[in-house]
Amino acid sequence: MRSVLIIGAGRSASSLINYLLAKSETENLHLVVADLSLALAEKKTQKHPNATPIALDIFNSAERRAAIEKASIVISMLPAHLHIEIAKDCVQFKKHLVTASYISDAMQALDEEVKKNNLIFMNEIGLDPGIDHMSAMKVIDEIRSKGGNMLLFESFCGGLVAPEYDNNLWNYKFTWAPRNVVLAGQGGAAKFIQEGTYKYIPYSALFRRTEFLEVEGYGKFEAYSNRDSLKYRSVYGLDDVLTLYRGTIRRVGFSRAWNMFVQLGMTDDSYILEGSENMSYRQFINSFLPYHPTDSVEIKTRLILKIDQDDIMWDKLLELDLFNPNKKVNLPNATPAQILEKILTDSWALEPEDKDMIVMYHKFGYELNGEKKQIDSKMVCIGDDQTYTAMAKTVGLPVAMATLLILNGKITTPGVQLPIKKEVYEPILKELEEYGVVFNEQNVPYFGYNPDLF
Repeated sequence: MRSVLIIGAGRSASSLINYLLAKSETENLHLVVADLSLALAEKKTQKHPNATPIALDIFNSAERRAAIEKASIVISMLPAHLHIEIAKDCVQFKKHLVTASYISDAMQALDEEVKKNNLIFMNEIGLDPGIDHMSAMKVIDEIRSKGGNMLLFESFCGGLVAPEYDNNLWNYKFTWAPRNVVLAGQGGAAKFIQEGTYKYIPYSALFRRTEFLEVEGYGKFEAYSNRDSLKYRSVYGLDDVLTLYRGTIRRVGFSRAWNMFVQLGMTDDSYILEGSENMSYRQFINSFLPYHPTDSVEIKTRLILKIDQDDIMWDKLLELDLFNPNKKVNLPNATPAQILEKILTDSWALEPEDKDMIVMYHKFGYELNGEKKQIDSKMVCIGDDQTYTAMAKTVGLPVAMATLLILNGKITTPGVQLPIKKEVYEPILKELEEYGVVFNEQNVPYFGYNPDLF
């Protein structure tokens, strides 16, 4: 049997493992699911006859190399910074590699060796990055095949809670890594291009500069800019495009509310708060407020944020129980961002019966035969439950499908790559539709921007 080594059995691996197990008989597969926690690997493989759960510490080079050497292909579902040693072993033992992570500089540096060994190192084949690349390139290639010239490309994606479980004032719950949500947008100004002009949004203003989107059947959304929208300009062949913007989707009102944390300094991860372990939630927010001999913490908060007591923003803060003097942080040597993450997790954790939702929205503006046109492409995916979430499906299924296509010789281009070639995106997008990941494309009037006002 063909051996598929999956390293990492976390949340994103659920649908991936389930897909490959379902195909294991017809495709002659045996899965080796490796995780630091043997119990987790056992839980994900469900005693399937074509799966072997193993405990694996990837920092134990002998264990790691032994597991990789036996595999026909390797999937790494670990955090991105942990892929590189696995990748080097894959080069040595001549094994194909699939990951859902962004291509790091260290990974890209292996490209020459990977090609020399006729190997495929497929990266960025999850949701975002992944499905966004594939669905975008499909339409861009179609426009070009008709002789169209790209003018505008905007791409938005967000992980949210499904509408029927959207029951807090923030219209948000954590469907993935909370830390990434808290730190979103930090590390430099957001950069994009509009009507041929470079635009920059500093972190301090990021959540007050949003675009609005409408998705039929699901209502109105907003999006704030990703840090670097221009990263894929050359990769997509859009060097001459006039407008290129990528953003993160939230429900309307979230960004304005989140901006309160940014302005107070509660999302900062660069320093430690003294005495954080014994700090109450009330003391935490008060540590960012000026001293006043008579004003309460509540009054000081409203004054500094310039919000009235009947403002919905105030109700959102109250809902988080931020002013509770009895709730303790219980985190030693914690940064503001770590404490905020703890507070939000108390309020925004998914309940056992909750389902998550992925929303993706692309806009393609182009010129054909002297006429400006636009295609809007929208996708909404709802999770099945807390194991097979929409996030797990949209991250794990493309990884699994790419793995099988590589094993079966359907993807043949060697090298360190992302899924922008037709041999990759065409079969995967088609099969994803069977799992409820469907893009609805509409021809709409060209939007563009008024060049006199940019």
